Amino acid sequence: MKKAAKEIVQEDSAILRQVALPVPESLFGTAELTTLIEDMSVALDGQLEGVALAAPQIGVSLRIFIVRTDRTSPPEATDEATEPGAKIDVYINPEITKTSRKRGETEEGCLSVKGVYGTTRPHERVTLRAQRVDGTRFERGAGGLLAQIFEHEVNHLNGILFIDHAEHLIHIPHDDNG
Repeated sequence: MKKAAKEIVQEDSAILRQVALPVPESLFGTAELTTLIEDMSVALDGQLEGVALAAPQIGVSLRIFIVRTDRTSPPEATDEATEPGAKIDVYINPEITKTSRKRGETEEGCLSVKGVYGTTRPHERVTLRAQRVDGTRFERGAGGLLAQIFEHEVNHLNGILFIDHAEHLIHIPHDDNG
C-alpha cells in the first residue's frame, strides 16, 4: 500500500516563517526520524517540478532538508537503465560555512509558493556542513544548481522564502495537483 503524501504547506502558513529547531541527538537513528524523511520524500515525489524539500514545508519545524539528486542532473547525465527511481540526499542540522564572493542570476520558484517565480542572485559556490541520518557529520561543497538548492533550503529553515529577496516576480496560474 502506497503511503499518502503529506500536504506541502503554502506561504501563508506561520511555520514557514519560523526558525526551525535543531534535530536533537536523541532523534538520530530512530524510526521517528526515518518516518519523517520518508514523509518528506513521498511529498516531494508527488511534485514533479520539485528538486528539494525542507521539513517545515510539510509542517515540521526541524532543521532537515532533502534533495532529489536524480532531478538535479540533465537526463543525459544519468543512466536510468542501471539505477531507476528516486535518489535522495538528506541534510540534517545544515549550516552554510562558506560562500563564494561571486553570485549568479537565476530563475527560482518554490513548492510552498505555487505559481510564483522570480530572479534571485545565489552564490555560485557554497560549502555546507550537516549530519546524516545516523548522526555522522559531513561537509559538502557545491556549485551551480546544487549551491542554489542549499541556499534555498537553508533559508527555509531560517524562516525565509525566496519571494523575500527575489526580483521580477511573475505569477503563473497553476493547478493544485502538481
